[in-house]
Amino acid sequence: MNKQIDLNSDLGESFGQWKMGNDEAMLSIVSSANIACGFHAGSPDGILQTLIAAQKQGVTVGAHVGYPDLVGFGRRNMDIASNELTADVIYQIGALKGLATAAGTQVEYVKPHGALYNTIAHDKRQAMAVIDGILAIDNSLTLVALAGSPLIGWAKESGLKVVAEAFADRAYNSDGTLVSRKLAGSVLHDPELVAKRMLQLVNEGGVVAIDGKFTPIEAGSICVHGDSPGALEMAKKVRELFELQGIGIRPFAGKGGQA
Repeated sequence: MNKQIDLNSDLGESFGQWKMGNDEAMLSIVSSANIACGFHAGSPDGILQTLIAAQKQGVTVGAHVGYPDLVGFGRRNMDIASNELTADVIYQIGALKGLATAAGTQVEYVKPHGALYNTIAHDKRQAMAVIDGILAIDNSLTLVALAGSPLIGWAKESGLKVVAEAFADRAYNSDGTLVSRKLAGSVLHDPELVAKRMLQLVNEGGVVAIDGKFTPIEAGSICVHGDSPGALEMAKKVRELFELQGIGIRPFAGKGGQA
């Protein structure tokens, strides 16, 4: 059986007249779309249009939940009470579910965004608040979590399906963690290099870390960011190389998914 992997991207992040990324083009490349839910980005009409486009392209959609931080694009850390964070997660998933129904599709998974994603990877209190929110509204949803993080174990123990995620455009430390964005070389920009690294991830189960050592990374999905410079070209190169090597690109959740 040929190897297969999911490609996901953060979409639906435009807000009114302010545009972010190229959703239409990215939807022709990825198999899963993490759709903003209005807290860190996305206006109702823009979110709906992205959902409609995803449905037409046959792309699986997930709720890209975040902190209530439009000004900071959800990238600022927040110390939110557990009950509030749980309610925030329920609210965002519920909103996206309603819009998805109107678009003729449905929400299949949840991927936290930005600072929330990074915080709950290791912060058990906030992680459990997010997990509780997902379980409260729809326990059939799959959680996307940082590969190698404690969050994966906490979510599985709670009964959630989990898919580990790797990042195409990020450098890794030899312990499997992401290199801090504050450090030089943390973000990769060469589409050819990124594509070859992701091919290595699928074929060999890991990538070469920033110190030159091979580091194992177990992941069922690869994120190709939609808002970084050259993101579209990078995503295209990854998909082209995978297809050339006979690697199937398919969603991890929903119809025909692995989760």
